[in-house]
Amino acid sequence: MLKSNLQEQNTGSGLPNDSVFQWLPTGALGLEAMLTGIGEAARTIHFEMYIFAPGSLGERFREALVAARLRGVRVQVLLDAFGSMAFPANFWNRLIQLGGEVRWFNAFRASERYGRRNHRKLLVVDSERAIVGGFNVGEEYNGDGVSGGWRDLGLEIRGPLAAALEASFAELFAKVDPPARVFPRFRKTSETAVHGRHWTLLLSEPGRGHRAFKRALMHDLTRARRVQIICAYFVPTWRLRRALMRVARRGGRVQLILAGHSDIEVTRLASHSLYAKLLRAGVEIYEYQPQILHAKLFLIDHIVYAGSANLDARSLNINHELMIRIADKETAAKARVIFEGDLAHCRSIDAKQWGHSRNLFTRLLEKIAYFLVARLDPHITSLRWRARAHKVLEKKAGR
Repeated sequence: MLKSNLQEQNTGSGLPNDSVFQWLPTGALGLEAMLTGIGEAARTIHFEMYIFAPGSLGERFREALVAARLRGVRVQVLLDAFGSMAFPANFWNRLIQLGGEVRWFNAFRASERYGRRNHRKLLVVDSERAIVGGFNVGEEYNGDGVSGGWRDLGLEIRGPLAAALEASFAELFAKVDPPARVFPRFRKTSETAVHGRHWTLLLSEPGRGHRAFKRALMHDLTRARRVQIICAYFVPTWRLRRALMRVARRGGRVQLILAGHSDIEVTRLASHSLYAKLLRAGVEIYEYQPQILHAKLFLIDHIVYAGSANLDARSLNINHELMIRIADKETAAKARVIFEGDLAHCRSIDAKQWGHSRNLFTRLLEKIAYFLVARLDPHITSLRWRARAHKVLEKKAGR
């Protein structure tokens, strides 16, 4: 397991071992940066994705990986079996024939894949350059989020943090062969906080106990004065909602940019069931209008989080997720510019108008959606994995 005491040495502005961060403010820029990184790789490529869709963009990525392998670069690819299920059987044959390694996370029967997912998105090149974010490999992510394509963003990293990200990839890559050795019901959460001087890599997976991302977020909110969040799927826990409301009630400012349009409508309806209490507490809510919102960005004073996690039950309790916490004023200031740019494309939710617009049927529908997303889905996932664990244990006992 990754060691939580990994320290970034000589960290500071301009020093050789500094980790440098560059925002990739749209999905299109993030995808192109990934392709550029693959094209420039000299030694190793570690590529991890939740959704990798067939099509022209997917073929560009595959051919770039094949070309890297022909240059002698070691190529390892990890895809989620549920998110990336729509492939022709021979899609990766050329890469595998050349010695590339392709593995599938949670590659079980179709009925079992839904439960536990690898929601991480990551590219690491030559142990020194990495890209994380919310975007997957699919045509819908390849846009600016205004005139076309979903609204998304990413972060490019150079320096020691890239090596820590590579180590996290290696650990998860090893776990999937053979798959599903770990059953959340029977073990504590494997959570790792890998520390640099100005950053923390937050890694988590299914299990019991508090998650690394959730715990860090709660800690930062206890003293926050200014909170700005962009979140595609917003159904946070009661404790996180209370923390956000406390910031607003003690005179801080909390601004949420949430989905005006979503690819998962039931989650958007579930979010709506939370608006009234948040608005009454003084939390400002805005809904992004031009395109489907898929970005994840969390700003708490001078601290910024970037990565794959949303504020919903799956990201907080079920999925494998990867988040980076950066305590750096310059990086946070640049993220704030992104937030303000998105705010210009939002409609503000007025508390009084919101209350008047909700009839009894609408409120009931939203409550049902909340129950499905925040209660029933996690419960069914837990039951499926518990049943599967018992089957495996029975099989071993019968040997």
